[in-house]
Amino acid sequence: MPLILLPIIFLGLPLIEIAGFVLVGNAIGLWPTLALVILTSLIGAVLLRRQGISVLQEANRESQEGKLPGRSLVSGAMVVVAGVLLILPGFFTDIIGLLLFIPPVRHFIWSLIGKRVVVMRTSRNGTSASYTSGNAENAKRPAQPNVLDLDENDFSRGPNPSSPWSDPDNRKD
Repeated sequence: MPLILLPIIFLGLPLIEIAGFVLVGNAIGLWPTLALVILTSLIGAVLLRRQGISVLQEANRESQEGKLPGRSLVSGAMVVVAGVLLILPGFFTDIIGLLLFIPPVRHFIWSLIGKRVVVMRTSRNGTSASYTSGNAENAKRPAQPNVLDLDENDFSRGPNPSSPWSDPDNRKD
């Protein structure tokens, strides 16, 4: 997403939400509007908990089977975004949040962005696996044989007497 769209979104979204509050408030009244906002926030929290847990379990199951759960992770991220959008007060965000909770909508979004998704997994013993859902350009990066991954206990640096920056009295030339 180009950075120029961020100010438009951050300025436009509150204006859309205010217009939504005014329209719904005029149609059903103040108290029903506030009750609807509170109700959608509660529904968002419940749906986030239920569907979020099931999506995480599915991703964990795929990972246990040796598959890289690219689609599950993206679907899980969409469920989290949907829950947050429902929890936020506003009718426009509620509509988008409800749409993201619908699995066919998530599948459609996956069909749009899935070709760009690259999932990589590494383990502590150095083995790794990668998964790409389409022709992602960054999916096959060349290996970097000169990279050595160390913990802080694996390496220590002592004084180097032959260093040009060491004390001249202690230098061994």
